[in-house]
Amino acid sequence: MSRPALLAVLAGRSARPSRIPHYLYQCLALAVLAAASYFFFSRFFVQSVQVVGPSMAPTLQESRRYLLNHWVYYLRAPQPADIVVIRDPANGRLSVKRIIASPGDSLYLKDGSVLLNGRKLQESYLPPHTLTFPQGRLPEQWLRCGKDQYLVLGDNRNNSSDSRSYGPVTRRDVLGRIFP
Repeated sequence: MSRPALLAVLAGRSARPSRIPHYLYQCLALAVLAAASYFFFSRFFVQSVQVVGPSMAPTLQESRRYLLNHWVYYLRAPQPADIVVIRDPANGRLSVKRIIASPGDSLYLKDGSVLLNGRKLQESYLPPHTLTFPQGRLPEQWLRCGKDQYLVLGDNRNNSSDSRSYGPVTRRDVLGRIFP
């Protein structure tokens, strides 16, 4: 045994350097990688979101959690009838709505009916006889989607702030699709 090793044994210490700092660095590196993976995955792929407010009732229940798929719109454009999370143009907060019209479409609201491009919109996802009136006291309302714009409505038409009040939303403000 070498003289330094013998002196270390006699002093009650091991001749090897301590492995505790090495294990701490490994644990720290693992924790940093796990946190980075979580933030990357939830930002670009799937995240859990909670519905706040009754605007999507009865389709989505208030205070329930649903999965938001960010990735789907990297593969295809948003489609009518998709339930999406948007950045609300009125206040900048996140909101859950349903896409009703896509770029180039026009929407006409009158007497409780929704006409999409001149035809009555069939909305099988709503309870029968659901009426959709223009925002405020208007007798009728006409909305048009420009390039990269979408019209969104809440399924609870009597209790929803949506494109009837703030107009079309841009593609940039459509953050992902909800899967109920």
